Amino acid sequence: MQQLYITHERLRSLRSDPKIIKQVEKACSCKIALAEDGTIEINSKDAFSEFNARNVIYAFGRGFDIETALKLVNPEFYFRIIDLGEIESKPERVKQLKARIIGIGGKAKRYIEEVSMAHISVYGDTVSMIGNITQISEAETAINTLIDGGTHKTAYIRMEAMHRKNKESAISARF
Repeated sequence: MQQLYITHERLRSLRSDPKIIKQVEKACSCKIALAEDGTIEINSKDAFSEFNARNVIYAFGRGFDIETALKLVNPEFYFRIIDLGEIESKPERVKQLKARIIGIGGKAKRYIEEVSMAHISVYGDTVSMIGNITQISEAETAINTLIDGGTHKTAYIRMEAMHRKNKESAISARF
């Protein structure tokens, strides 16, 4: 049995839409119970199914929609979290970092998602990514550049260069 906690806001979303729980139970071959104290219990005959369900619910809890979170059932998809609160202790600085990653009107986040093809969620003090290892690596390059104080232009150049290199490697691997 796996137990986990997610934010009260996301837990309310789970409680208000029972279809979400059913989708996860079906995709992960498990049973999920929402306890009154906010604990989410996952039961399955197989530990890997519990692990998958835990990852899916945790990703949902970090702000992803359920369709995106369910991609984690595919073994080629990974989940990566950057905790901005561990990088910066001042709440005002964490807020600035989140703003840099999101960009004006969400432009920076959208561009990073578009180039890397990774799904990104900025929720609470965290930045989470779902994608294959290459997609996450590309997105993380841009995000870490922004966290380290680099300009958006520099972040995009680094990410695009990595994207081109990965694309070339994939093409040459085929031949």
